[in-house]
Amino acid sequence: MSNSRFDDIRPYRDDEIPSAMCRIAESESFPLIASYVFPDMPLESAARTVKGYATIREFQHDAMRRVNEQVIARSISELSYSGVDALSPGVPYLFVSNHRDIVLDSCLLQYILVENGLETTEITFGANLMMNPLVIDIGKANKMFRVERPSANIKEFYRSSLHLSEYIRESVTQRGESVWIAQRNGRTKDGKDLTDQGLIKMFCLSERKDKVKALADLNIVPVSVSYEWEPCDVLKALERYDSLAGPYVKKPGEDLNSILTGILSEKGRVHFHVCKPLSATELSALGSEADSEYHRLVAALIDKRINATYRLYPNNYIAHDLLYGDAAFKSMYNEGQRARFLAHMETLAGSGRTDGKRQRDIFLGIYANPIESKGLTESIK
Repeated sequence: MSNSRFDDIRPYRDDEIPSAMCRIAESESFPLIASYVFPDMPLESAARTVKGYATIREFQHDAMRRVNEQVIARSISELSYSGVDALSPGVPYLFVSNHRDIVLDSCLLQYILVENGLETTEITFGANLMMNPLVIDIGKANKMFRVERPSANIKEFYRSSLHLSEYIRESVTQRGESVWIAQRNGRTKDGKDLTDQGLIKMFCLSERKDKVKALADLNIVPVSVSYEWEPCDVLKALERYDSLAGPYVKKPGEDLNSILTGILSEKGRVHFHVCKPLSATELSALGSEADSEYHRLVAALIDKRINATYRLYPNNYIAHDLLYGDAAFKSMYNEGQRARFLAHMETLAGSGRTDGKRQRDIFLGIYANPIESKGLTESIK
């Protein structure tokens, strides 16, 4: 049972599920949702099924399992994973993941955990994404908890960061709940998976006496997710292009469009790797550093694990060769794969932006930069 002081951010409890399920089943959007989640079931039967869920576990193990199965069947050619067998059943972890898709990074990981007989995690969900009552009901029933965006008000930002830190610590160390959180605020839009050291600082806010213990108690497990076709790659490239002219302001409905595009667009092969947890020994070795340097080094340790296990696909090598005008990786793909990648990149041409080369280079960077992160270019020089 959650402490009432976290009622402003926590997921639903089991006793709140029946009423949430009724609201979902009776919402205007339910026929569209049901057509995707329950494609072979009459609408009335789908509504009865949803209203019949009495617990979070029932909702996740039936409805969310169906969602993931539909995503996989419709848009993923192969879902693979590694490292999961090293997780211990009953042990709570703090999964820190690279962030490529708003919903799927965490959603597919839950599916993998359930498939391997492990408990699902609680999931951070940006307050900006809790855009309407239906999304809130689905998200909070799926163990998502609210995270505020950084505030310009320093005191308010500190207060919300401390609140989040305390909630995560209570979840892992007292309630035995694993937690998923992205390595940074917002998805990477340039293909570079970098952990924000401010995230590590936030973890430590709720245990000030011993910074090594603060992180060791959380059982931090880095997770790398690799998509053959980057979710929302064109949208990400256009956003980065537009941001060159000044601060980027999202349009109404843009987040929802990104969520739907990520779910529906073709992703090809997708691979998850659950990395080795950060050990108390590794953290202790950094413990003599000043706080800011400690946070930076721990973030770098997470990055090293994620980048080392990120899986490269032909598209990454194709993009790198196109971006740098060489054929250094030509043995890693064939002409058919290259032609398909070029055809996909052509969708940028209709965007109406003026600087086509800049736009193209930004797009290619999304796929090429993971090679730089792995340091493979050094090995071929």
